[in-house]
Amino acid sequence: MFTLKIKQVLKSFLPGIFLFGFTIGTGSVTAMAKAGADYGMSLLWTVFLSCLITFFLLNLFGKFTIVSKETALSSIRKHIHPGVALFFLISLTVNVCGSVIGVMGIVSDVCFEWSKYLVQGGIAPIYFASFFVILVYIIFLLGNTKLFEQILAIIVGIMAICFLINFAMLAPPALELAKGMIPKMPDAGADKNAFLVTASMVGTTVFSGLFILRTTLVKEANWTMDDLKVQQKDALFSGFLMFIVSASIMAAAAGTLHTQGVTLEHVSELITLLEPVAGQFAVTIFAVGLIAAGISSQFPNVALLPWLLDDYHQRAPDMKRLDYRIFVFFISLLGLIVPIFNAKPIVVMIISQAFGALLLPVTVSCILILGNKSSLMKAHKYSSSINIGLIGILIFSIIMSIMSFTGIINIMRAQ
Repeated sequence: MFTLKIKQVLKSFLPGIFLFGFTIGTGSVTAMAKAGADYGMSLLWTVFLSCLITFFLLNLFGKFTIVSKETALSSIRKHIHPGVALFFLISLTVNVCGSVIGVMGIVSDVCFEWSKYLVQGGIAPIYFASFFVILVYIIFLLGNTKLFEQILAIIVGIMAICFLINFAMLAPPALELAKGMIPKMPDAGADKNAFLVTASMVGTTVFSGLFILRTTLVKEANWTMDDLKVQQKDALFSGFLMFIVSASIMAAAAGTLHTQGVTLEHVSELITLLEPVAGQFAVTIFAVGLIAAGISSQFPNVALLPWLLDDYHQRAPDMKRLDYRIFVFFISLLGLIVPIFNAKPIVVMIISQAFGALLLPVTVSCILILGNKSSLMKAHKYSSSINIGLIGILIFSIIMSIMSFTGIINIMRAQ
């Protein structure tokens, strides 16, 4: 009886775990680690605010589907404009393609540096990238959403434990953590990347694709009006995990690299720079956590386009369609670009995550419009307080978009 109850509890939180695994990938690790290394804990407030907004929007999108029985893209297509839905479909696909490139580049680069402890000269990144590309694609061929959720639950557990252990070993003083909760931009001086790093932290946490996908997962979970509180708890659980793990990654970098005055420019530095400060055990734990983060985000990354297409066309999700398998195959191959062409994965990833911040204002505007349609929400039409909250988030998202655009322009000019 007790075992059955535990299984039921875990099942109710699987959508939240899935979204957490989607969000906390190597993009999030990169953004949080770079912020911690370059600016200490001064941007911790950004993480907290981003996770709070994420919980708020996850809850609203989930509740919208439970009440209206509709998923996001199809609803936007029907009730706002087909062009807006098409904008999301194209923009999120471009964003995810950039993420796939960056994720696999970072994972293979970290595995290469880590393998130097085991094999003289290390194992070339292309071998690691090829292995993980094949692994993820095979799981896509065999699986469905439920299988993805179960696999991600295991990987996410490994990732969370690794980063929490690192936090316990490497965290800066509690006073510095407390100061980081005071909203302010770091005194970056001549550093023009502060805006880009901040926008990428918001973009990787408050990701538009996360909320679009939330509606599909809620519908597949067959949640009804009786599950509104379960849905809310699931969203809260996801947002809470995001904050704890993101803060742990930032703190580990702040407590080591920032105190040494070392900024983060290359992903391999996460391994080579941590070793003399924290020791080989801490490096190993961090590497395992980072690899787990990469794999956990790569599953939803490669499958997002099929989900979006089914949502757009109002079809039941079907991962076994031949055209989807072809799409996912070519998207998966993008993971080989960084190791083959020796590109800079950290630049690709930061820009990809910052690009996500550009989509956020449109996402917030859409749920604001849909949530106030009496024909869809009936008695659950948004209250004044919810609307005020959404307008505040919309203003915040516009500011982040401006910062993102400015940061991307600056980094492009510097190339």
